[in-house]
Amino acid sequence: MKILIADSLSESTVAQLEKLGGDVTVDAELTTETLPGVIGDNEVLVVRSTKVTAAVIEAAPALSLIIRAGAGVNTIDIETANQRGIHVANCPGKNTDAVAELAIGHLINADRRIGNATRDMRAGKWGKKEYGKSRGLKGRTLGIIGVGSIGMAVIRRALGLEMRVIGWSRSLTEEKADDLQIGFCRTPREVASAADAVSIHLAATGDTEHFIGKDFFAAMKEGAIFINTSRGEVVDTAELKKAIEAKSLRVGLDVFENEPAAGDPEFSDSRLAEMIFSTPHIGASTDQAAEAIAAEVVNIVRSYMETGRPGNVVNIQEKSPAVNNLVVRHFNRVGVLAGVLDELRNAGINIEEMENHIFMGGQAAACSLKLDDTPSEDVLKRIGSSENVIQVSLK
Repeated sequence: MKILIADSLSESTVAQLEKLGGDVTVDAELTTETLPGVIGDNEVLVVRSTKVTAAVIEAAPALSLIIRAGAGVNTIDIETANQRGIHVANCPGKNTDAVAELAIGHLINADRRIGNATRDMRAGKWGKKEYGKSRGLKGRTLGIIGVGSIGMAVIRRALGLEMRVIGWSRSLTEEKADDLQIGFCRTPREVASAADAVSIHLAATGDTEHFIGKDFFAAMKEGAIFINTSRGEVVDTAELKKAIEAKSLRVGLDVFENEPAAGDPEFSDSRLAEMIFSTPHIGASTDQAAEAIAAEVVNIVRSYMETGRPGNVVNIQEKSPAVNNLVVRHFNRVGVLAGVLDELRNAGINIEEMENHIFMGGQAAACSLKLDDTPSEDVLKRIGSSENVIQVSLK
């Protein structure tokens, strides 16, 4: 199996993939623009920050698995992958602690302005009077928008700082909030109005684009802290800039709308950079997270090699459109299932899912086929008439 790693992964990861039998190529200098020209006949593509566009996918006739060495898959053209029957997998939860740590780092920095104080010290300025003006975090209220694995990791750390924490998430209930020892809010705006600081932990989807915008910022307190280490697209940057000026918000961002491509050293929004504390999307960039993600990449490839089904696939249809489940118990002999499939094809019935289990001893098997239509009695009789079919049943 040919594997192309279009970003940096540890040497131990490459060695493990090769031990599995993979023919591995690593090129950390590849970009979205150059990737289509080198993807060639690789079957597996592993990326971190490099975008996988339709052009990349269309240039790869053998490609059957794309692995995002991280959690978010918004940099991958999943629609085109779906059309080509290509698995897209990710490594969820492996960078949780790293991102949570950075979110807390931004929170403390926004309160104490450590970055600005360091800059001034290096310029020979002793700003004790200016930088001594901090509110402190103990006893303050931190609002969490998005109580997933990273949001919960931030909650644990904030409680350790003796902050009061409140939260909102589509899946958050009052009972779960009680278990997490946080206050339950029914709307994001309720979080914004009650919190002294807010940390965003939302995935980038069609539903969350500019989820945090004018109304949210209007509800925030004067001088409150705003942190985003999730995805830049979930925040309306234009409205954020207005809120910073109107309400003197202290803002820490690790993610941005329209981020530069991998390898591009230029950040174009200089006005925003001057208004905030910032890092260049490094939330997951710790040695601990990198090793955890790399190990998961190996696990995904191993599963794919051994079973044909990679782990953590994000683009498999959750609910089958099948209307019937046809179960064929049969002797485990050559051509039996081919005959079943021929009968269904001739009847114009499509198979949505199929699974065949072999019983111990290898003499018999049971095949389950999920169908998009109901086979007639005649079709069932023809399938069951084979001397190698033990029983046919429609569930």
